[in-house]
Amino acid sequence: MVLAARSLERLEGLAEELGGSEHALAVRCDVSEWEDQQRMVAFANAGFGGPRGFLKDTPEHWREMVLTNVYGAALTLRATIPALTDSRGHLILTSSVAGRRVLPGSMYSCTKHAVTAMGEAARQDLHGTGVRVTLIEPGMTDTPFFDERPTDALEDDDIARAVLYAASQPAHVNVNEILLRPTAQAG
Repeated sequence: MVLAARSLERLEGLAEELGGSEHALAVRCDVSEWEDQQRMVAFANAGFGGPRGFLKDTPEHWREMVLTNVYGAALTLRATIPALTDSRGHLILTSSVAGRRVLPGSMYSCTKHAVTAMGEAARQDLHGTGVRVTLIEPGMTDTPFFDERPTDALEDDDIARAVLYAASQPAHVNVNEILLRPTAQAG
């Protein structure tokens, strides 16, 4: 498994928790940079949000959000498909519950809807190649994404178990989507 993000130090810690370099490889990657994408293989998990309300954020921030959340995921597909096809591997994309239900005035929700569609488009495009495609759609998760850390949220281990579940299925089983929420999350 390859873990990719801009923060290599945090990724290396997670890789150790997952069993070290024999089970997880940490790779520094800015998903909006093609060269970084070419170094990274198999796991797309980048994204950031902003304030809700179409008049409450700047167009510049939207641009960066779309470049990271949508264009970055598309570059991940482009960079990984040749190796995934050769190895009959598994593409795992991270969207969000926000990619399944609209949040009022949320550009983040719009970008995650795009990633959800991208996952299905990739699954259809790769049909017959032996490549499996899974979309992970977590609900509220205790991450630095939030200014104030949420209580009763999913933990990073919850997401990791969902990824491992999808990845551990036999080659003839493709878990297309896993939408998971903390029990305390209503929507």
